[in-house]
Amino acid sequence: MPKKRILPYVLLGLINNKGNLSGYQISQEFKHEIGDFWHASHSQIYPELSRMKDDGWLVDHDEEKSTFYSITEKGHQILRNWMEEPLTDSEEIFSLKLYFINDESDPLLQELLKQELKLKHSKLSYLEGRLKEVFINQKIIQKNYGHYLILTRAIEREKNHIQWLKDKIGHKKDAE
Repeated sequence: MPKKRILPYVLLGLINNKGNLSGYQISQEFKHEIGDFWHASHSQIYPELSRMKDDGWLVDHDEEKSTFYSITEKGHQILRNWMEEPLTDSEEIFSLKLYFINDESDPLLQELLKQELKLKHSKLSYLEGRLKEVFINQKIIQKNYGHYLILTRAIEREKNHIQWLKDKIGHKKDAE
């Protein structure tokens, strides 16, 4: 099954959050905040904007020698539908969806955090199982020390992510 294209949703989210944006401004967004966890090239952005306009997700208008894009009502609904899709084991998608939530009281925020927490618990369980299965004694650890370090680093990363998620879920409860 082909991998779902994510770029259209990223573009919708950026335009939704920032308002009217030109293609150049969108490209610049990928060099700043969103570029820390998602990348798209100039050559990917413009054809996607054109497809989205043809699909009725965006409208464009010319202003001072630039074309600016705005999200349509259909685009808003497409974005929200994507945001509400259940998470899979992709931290990138979680990060993107989280990035596009503007309001702390959006019920989708807590849902995303809880879904990610469940995925992270599952991943941690898998990694801890691999550690027990592969590294059954000190001799095996010594012979495969780099692998051991990477696996234990992955376990620590998942534990830290789980704690962060729990803190954010708890933060909402404390604020209520």
